[in-house]
Parts: sequence; C-alpha cells; structure tokens
Amino acid sequence: MLKTLAAQIKEFKWVSILTPVCMVLEVILEMIIPLMMASIIDEGVNTGDMRHIFVMGGWMVLTAFGCLLTGILGGKFGAEASAGFARNLRKAMFENIQRFSFSNIDKYSTAGLVTRMTTDVTNMQNAYQMILRMFTRAPSSLIIAMCMAFYINARLASVYLIAVAFLGCALAIMIPRAARYFEQCFRKYDDLNASVQENVSSIRVVKAYVREEYEQTRFQKASENVYRMFLKAERIVVANMPLMQFTVYTCIILISWLGAKMIVVGDMTTGDLMSLMTYCMNILMSLMMLSMVFVMITMSGASAKRICEVLSEEPDLTNPEKPDYDVPDGSIRFDHVAFSYKKGSGDAVLQDINLDIRAGETVGIIGGTGSAKSSLVNLISRLYDVTEGTVYVGGKDVRGYDLETLRNHVAVVLQKNVLFSGTILENLRWGNKEATEEECREACRMACADEFIEQFPDKYNTYIEQGGTNVSGGQKQRLCIARALLKKPKILILDDSTSAVDTATDSRIRKAFATAIPGTTKLIIAQRISSVQDADRIIVMEDGQIHGFGTHEELLAGNEIYRDVYESQNTGSGDFDEGGDN
Repeated sequence: MLKTLAAQIKEFKWVSILTPVCMVLEVILEMIIPLMMASIIDEGVNTGDMRHIFVMGGWMVLTAFGCLLTGILGGKFGAEASAGFARNLRKAMFENIQRFSFSNIDKYSTAGLVTRMTTDVTNMQNAYQMILRMFTRAPSSLIIAMCMAFYINARLASVYLIAVAFLGCALAIMIPRAARYFEQCFRKYDDLNASVQENVSSIRVVKAYVREEYEQTRFQKASENVYRMFLKAERIVVANMPLMQFTVYTCIILISWLGAKMIVVGDMTTGDLMSLMTYCMNILMSLMMLSMVFVMITMSGASAKRICEVLSEEPDLTNPEKPDYDVPDGSIRFDHVAFSYKKGSGDAVLQDINLDIRAGETVGIIGGTGSAKSSLVNLISRLYDVTEGTVYVGGKDVRGYDLETLRNHVAVVLQKNVLFSGTILENLRWGNKEATEEECREACRMACADEFIEQFPDKYNTYIEQGGTNVSGGQKQRLCIARALLKKPKILILDDSTSAVDTATDSRIRKAFATAIPGTTKLIIAQRISSVQDADRIIVMEDGQIHGFGTHEELLAGNEIYRDVYESQNTGSGDFDEGGDN
C-alpha cells in the first residue's frame, strides 16, 4: 500500500524532502532559545552584565527570525507537496478507472468511486501534510528537548520519561479502537453519496410521484449512520485531550516543586529551571502534536486502503503482447460461445452460441427481457470477454485486436443513451473528433436528427445540458445514432436505440442505413418486429440461447416464438414478453 501511494509523489519529491528539513531546522533553532534565556538570566541579570544581555539578546532575535523563516518555508513546501500528492492521486485513480472494463466497473458503485476521489483523497492530503510537518517536527522537538532537559538536570528530566510512557500507552489503547470506526465511516459515506446522487439525477421522477418526504427520510437515515459512526470514533479520540492536559499540568507542578527545592539547596540555578520549564512545554506540545498526527493517520488509513483498491485494480481486458491493428471487414462469427458475468460462479448468461454473419449484412435481434440480447452484442466490441469459445470479427479473434482499434471499428448505440454537457456539435464529435460540420450534418440526416436540430434557435450550437435533460428521449436516441455513424464503423450495433422513436421515423432511419452505409454490418436489437422484419436475417433469442435464425418469412413459417410475437404485435398488445411466453 505504501509503495502504491508513494508512487504518486512524483514531481513533488523535492518539496516533500525540503519540508521535513525545514521543520527540523526550525526545531533546532527553537531549542537553542531557552539556553540563551538561561544564559541571560544567570550570566547577565544575576551578575549585572548588560553587555552579555545585549549580545545574547541580539542572537536570540536572529535565532527567532531563523525559526520564522524555516517555519514559513516548511509550511509553503508542505502545502505544495500535499496538494500535488492529492492531485496525482485523483489523476491516477481517474486514469485507471478509464482503463476499467465493464466487469471492473461492476465491482464499485458510482457513489463509492466519487467518495474515494473526493473525501478519501482529501483525508490523504491532510494526513500527508501532517506527516511532512508535524510528524517530523514533533519527534525531533521531543528528542532534542529531552536531550537538552537531561543535559541540564537528569533527575528532573526523568519526569518527562514517565509522562511520555503514560501517554504512549494511552494512544496505543485508543488508536486501534478508533481505526475500526473510521473504516466503517467511509463505507457509510458511500451510502450517503449514493442517496444524494440518485435523488438529484432522478429529481423529476421524485417530484412527479411526490416522493420528496420519502427521499428526505432516506437521506436522513444515511446521514444519521455517518453521524453515529463518526461520533463513536470521536468519543474515543477526544479522550486524548484531557489526558494530555492532565499530563502537562502534572509535569509543570512536579518540575516547579522539585526544581524550587533544588534551587534552595543550590543544586540548580533559576535560569536552568526556566529552561527546563520551557523544554517541558516543548516536550508535551510535541506529544500532543504526535497524538493528533496518529489520529489523522488512523482516519486516513481507511481512506488509503480504499484508494489503493482502485489504483491496484487491474483491468480484466488488456491488449495482447502483439496486438492486431487491422480489421479487414465487418463479418462476425460466434464459435460455441458461452458467457457468465461472474467467471467461475453463477449460471451462464449465454450458452453455446454459434453464429455466422457476413460483412454488410443487416441482422435483427429480438427476444424477451433477460434473453441476453445486450450480452451477446457486448462481446463483439469486447466490452466483456467470453467465458468459453471464441468471437471473431473480420475473421480474427477479437482478443487478438488492439482494443482501441477494435472499438473504433465497432460503433455501439447502447440501450441507455448518454449525452454530455456541451453543444450538439461537441456531442456528435465524440464519434469523430476531426469530423467537419458538414459530416455531422450528414450523420444527423441519416439518423433523422436534422429535422429537430434545425428548429432550435442555435441549431447545431445548441447547448445540451448534462445527461441531455433538455431534449426528449427520441431526440437523444437520434443524436446518439448520429454520433455512432460519424465513426464510419465496419459494424454498427443499435441496442434497442429506436425504442423512443415513432414507427415512421424508425423506418426512415433503417432505409437511410441501407442506402448510405451498405458495407457496414448492422445489428439491430428491437422489441418491435416491424423494426427488424426487413433485415437480411433475424436472430430470435430465449434464455441465453438462439432459438431461431433466418429471414422474416422463414421464421414466420418455422419458428413458433417469432410467429406468436408477430401475431400479438399485429393483433394484440404488441408486448414481446407477453407474446414470447406463449
């Protein structure tokens, strides 16, 4: 874990080194001042030597300025190092998340990843700054002050050893107990963020169903869980402060009492006692700082584990050693393919799939909900890897291709359409960042999106809100289809992506595909048979298996499921699942 985190210090290595150096120098200069004070009292004030007072006073002022300068530099370098460390952590996590396959992403909740990149990284930033500054300053101050105290009077200094041992035992008992609660706190944070995220993203549904009160109760419950966990941890941690104060005041009383007796009998000077009192405060303040550092490290330890989980997560899908960068054509072949989302456990989602689709062919895919239609097409662009068998694209195993090359030749319009904040042109150019405005217009004409875009005041420069909330479901689908067409793919997969489009527009889109991109292999997943009946061939799926594969006429004549669905959609409700159950 430490190695993983340390790798993110990178270009901030030197400021990370300079910070503790400055803090140690500050402590050394600070520890010299009490000796100068003792010298002024014993050799200046008590003897009436004004020259000695002025000379030592001047050195004290210079030493104080040195403390100030090193303290300022330590703070500056520490802030730069910790902020840079946090920036690198966020960047590394985000970059690794971008490399995740779908199966990797399935392991984490969206809210959990957000918490890791915000709250957890902030905890690490604060902890790193405290380690560089306080964790360097406090031990060095403690050690030097202890040495100075023993140099002045070993008998009195032994009081400090007892205090250090007492506080050390107290911390050893408190910190492990607090750590357990802090680990649970951040898991509760995930639940809290999930509640907020879901509520905000679905606020229209919440208001439509007048569920504000329910959502408030749900949020309050998640917030209460975070509160309770932190309260339990803080109750343990706050016990540290009264223990510290008790120890400080006990030491002051003992040093004053024992020191006064030694001055009376002549075993110690007044200056030495003042120096010891100063070192007493330095030692005990150092212990207080150390306890704060340990508490912060304890709290950030849970965050560090969560961050390292993301940084150490290896993508399930990687490029082969010598990837193939040439996709000859859009032909597709499934050879005895089986697939399960959880490898080695659970039932197979797809079982013994055998398919042979020619380049440029239009293939419809229909099936009831849960028949694994989307799972089938996800294997073509290698969003997941097969559990058994092989998927071929262009006559080659998809696992032999460079992932970026393969996905650039396979355009997928997923079931859940997503638009990003920005203009329509910016969203379209996700398909091809070099696309000209005319190419974007042509893709929109093919997707029948131009008709509504031209009605906007700003046309193609119309701003799309995050998630496409200012366009309808059908408009969103057509923009996503246009975006996919700009990739000029060899394979185009439409995963129920015209479900929100009226039948006439759906028909026009299919006709445009047939004439404008005849060489592209087109796979159309649909619930309406009217959307696929003109396809070259149609796949009928049921329970993760291919129940039929042929033309519309062949399936009507020989496939009972297809015939029942066709008849129900032409005479009944049109619900595929209802028809498919017969």
